Amino acid sequence: MPQLVDELLAFSPQKIEFKYEKLSTITHYFYEDGLMVTGFANADALAEELHVKLGEEKEQVKAHLKEASFFYKVTAPVFLTQSIHKFKYLFNLNTLKGILSSYRLRLFSTMHAVNTKRFKNEKTVQLFNRFATYNGSSPYMAPALLNIIPHLESSMGAYLPKKGMSDISHVLVACAKALGVKFLFNQTVTKILLENNSAIGLVSNGEVFKSDLTLANSDMHAVYKTLLPEKYTPYKLLNQPKSSSAYIFYWGIRSKFPQLHLHNILFSQNYQKEFDCLFNSEEPFEDPTIYINITSKLIKSDAPSDGENWFVMVNVPHNHSHGQINYATKLRKLVIEKINRMLKTSIEELIEAEEILDPFSIETQTSSWGGSLYGNASNSKWAAFLRHANFSSTIKNLYFSGGSVHPGGGIPLALLSGKIVSNIIKDDHC
Repeated sequence: MPQLVDELLAFSPQKIEFKYEKLSTITHYFYEDGLMVTGFANADALAEELHVKLGEEKEQVKAHLKEASFFYKVTAPVFLTQSIHKFKYLFNLNTLKGILSSYRLRLFSTMHAVNTKRFKNEKTVQLFNRFATYNGSSPYMAPALLNIIPHLESSMGAYLPKKGMSDISHVLVACAKALGVKFLFNQTVTKILLENNSAIGLVSNGEVFKSDLTLANSDMHAVYKTLLPEKYTPYKLLNQPKSSSAYIFYWGIRSKFPQLHLHNILFSQNYQKEFDCLFNSEEPFEDPTIYINITSKLIKSDAPSDGENWFVMVNVPHNHSHGQINYATKLRKLVIEKINRMLKTSIEELIEAEEILDPFSIETQTSSWGGSLYGNASNSKWAAFLRHANFSSTIKNLYFSGGSVHPGGGIPLALLSGKIVSNIIKDDHC
């Protein structure tokens, strides 16, 4: 949703360039039996591909995407662009339309149940079940309403910044600075200052910063556990099941793989067991689904001319112990064996450079609880209502944004979170 970045850049008094391209092909899906399915951005092309490769009726594929579009049309104005925790925002026509259409939102079915009824090939079901991972949930538990996600890709489109994903951060910082924002980097906030149940500033690196308002955009779990007195802790909210985490290998590969594209998925053979491990175990599944992102396919300067940059990610359980990961060696071996088997290569011989990011280091670097990528999981029909509000109900002048609060995780939702909280602050104080 690059328009959310464009919308912010329009506020800048200086012209800031942000270029991106729409992808015609989004994801290449690989199955253990050697089949490769292309996830086209165009609904007709995707329907044709799933018909030819997987034997699905084209009209069924289009009906699935049409329903996803309906889900978005009904729910986006209610859940994605406004607070759902203040009554004054909910009493409007959009909410009324949502309530009247709720019987069509499949709130009492899971993604998997609906996808199994709609498609006859298990590979197609797996392909559409995968979208639950976009917010760290399980398709076997999450409501079928999450089938909204394919609409964002196949109907609204997927995009890549011309200078890479980091350009999003660069242009937003440039925009903020142009508007007078002052950044203090490499500082550790240790306390939010309170007076008469009101936030009056914070302490960072031993220095006190007084403020009229305080906005926390770090993981809400960390805010309550490390920055505020215990009496304010919303235990019921914090104890909700957490989303999955990730184990990531950053590899410099001394070769090129023409069968791979920007986004690639190497599927597990037992998806249900994999998700069972993600949410009921402390270690990943022995046959994990592997996501490989290679930006040098489109941004040539990201890797040498004779190589590629691989971002290799496996979904893993959030780190219950908050300690060092003890399955690192085992997982690396499983990942390499699976890549070798499915791509018919010997990938370890081609790795020029390697760095890793695991749940422990994710938590250490970002304060995300247990390395959870999206805060609380969305494995229930009430999950949207169980995310933390964009404001504190017990502390005045304290607000929240970011991936662990409403409306959710991921770049688009985090940006929308900022927009929602800015509207709340404006209504509260202007």
